[in-house]
Amino acid sequence: MNVLLTIVLAVQMLTAPGMIGLILVQHGKGADMGAAFGSGSSGSLFGASGSANFLSRTTGILAAVFFACTLLLAYFGNARPAGSGSVLERAGIPAPAASAPAVPVGPAGQIPGGATSVPAPQGPATSPGTGAPAVPASGAGAIPTK
Repeated sequence: MNVLLTIVLAVQMLTAPGMIGLILVQHGKGADMGAAFGSGSSGSLFGASGSANFLSRTTGILAAVFFACTLLLAYFGNARPAGSGSVLERAGIPAPAASAPAVPVGPAGQIPGGATSVPAPQGPATSPGTGAPAVPASGAGAIPTK
């Protein structure tokens, strides 16, 4: 499967510059008007009919190959093994615990000095001297003021 992807990608990368080169070599529609008045294009490399048929057919073939390679790469890029889930499902798997000291997980672990446990308030209003003041859940209490 990996070899097939490499081959398809290589074919696509070779057809892209080929198409670019062929499109840049072709004449515009206004260039054919000069040939009608005797511009001398009948003595060209591609014969009396000019390069329009050869270049336009080759460009069309390269475009079809490029389009087919793009579809194949999109198909193989979205094909996943049956056991794999989405990125969001894999993000919910907890990481193995490290041997570092226990730091609270969540916003309190990110606040400097927030690693110490704070006793929970006893009611709507805490009495003075019963412990440390309650830290707001947003972490705004840890921001130093002047």
